[in-house]
Amino acid sequence: MNLYGLIGYPLGHSFSKKYFNDKFETEGLEDCFFDLFPIANIAAFPDLLHANPSLKGLAVTIPYKQAIIPYLQKMSEAAINIGAVNCIKMEGGLLTGYNTDVIGFEKSFAPLLQPHHTQALVLGTGGASKAVQYVLKICGIPFLLVSRVAENKSNTVAYTDVDEAMLKDYSIIINCSPVGMSPNENEKPAIPYEFISSKHFLYDLVYKPEATLFLKEGIKKGSIVKNGYDMLILQAEENWRIWNEPVVDALR
Repeated sequence: MNLYGLIGYPLGHSFSKKYFNDKFETEGLEDCFFDLFPIANIAAFPDLLHANPSLKGLAVTIPYKQAIIPYLQKMSEAAINIGAVNCIKMEGGLLTGYNTDVIGFEKSFAPLLQPHHTQALVLGTGGASKAVQYVLKICGIPFLLVSRVAENKSNTVAYTDVDEAMLKDYSIIINCSPVGMSPNENEKPAIPYEFISSKHFLYDLVYKPEATLFLKEGIKKGSIVKNGYDMLILQAEENWRIWNEPVVDALR
C-alpha cells in the first residue's frame, strides 16, 4: 500500500482525506490511501514515521509548517527561502520538504489583481503567511504584516494600528490567520471594516465556511473577495505531483 497523509493539530476541519481518497477511487489507484495524523506535539513525528513504514508523502498544516523543518534532510529552494514546509516527499529514506502553498496562492490570487491593488496588509505571521509574503515579493507588491504586537524590525504593525489612512493606502487585505475558520465562524480579524471600499481586494486563506465574516464585510462594500478553496485544491494537486516524481529542487 502507498500511504499518504496530513499532519497537524487539530485536524477536524481538514478536507484532505476525502479529497485524496475520492481522487484515488476516481483514478483507479487501488493501492493508494490517504489518512489523517493528528499529533499534539511535533516530537511525536519520528514515532509516526516508525509506525507507518508505507508512508510516501505527507501534507503539513497548522501548527507544524515551521516546526517540521528540523526533521527533514532536504528542502526545496522555495521552502528554504520561506522558512515553512507544507509538503514532504519520502524517498530512499530521505525526507524532502516543499512549499506548495506558494503555487496555490499565486495561481488563485494573481488573476484577480487590479491596477489599483498596489499594497497589501497580511493578517497573521505563521507558516501560511510566509508563503503569501514570498508570492507578494515575486509580484512586486509591498506589504505590511499585522499581528497582535507591533515589531518595527520585522515590518509588523499591531491590529490596533490599522486605521482609515492605512486602509486607504493598502487596498489588498489577506487573512493568513485561522480567525473565522469553522467552528469559530462568528469571529473575524479585528480591523476597522467601516473603511473597506469597492477598491479593496479581500483574500481569506480560510475555506470553511465558504464566506467568512471577513469576506462578508468585503461583499457588503463591493470589494473583490476570494476564499482559500482554490488555493487548497491547487496546492493539493502540486503535492500529488511532487509525491509521484523524483526529488527535484532539493538544496539541503
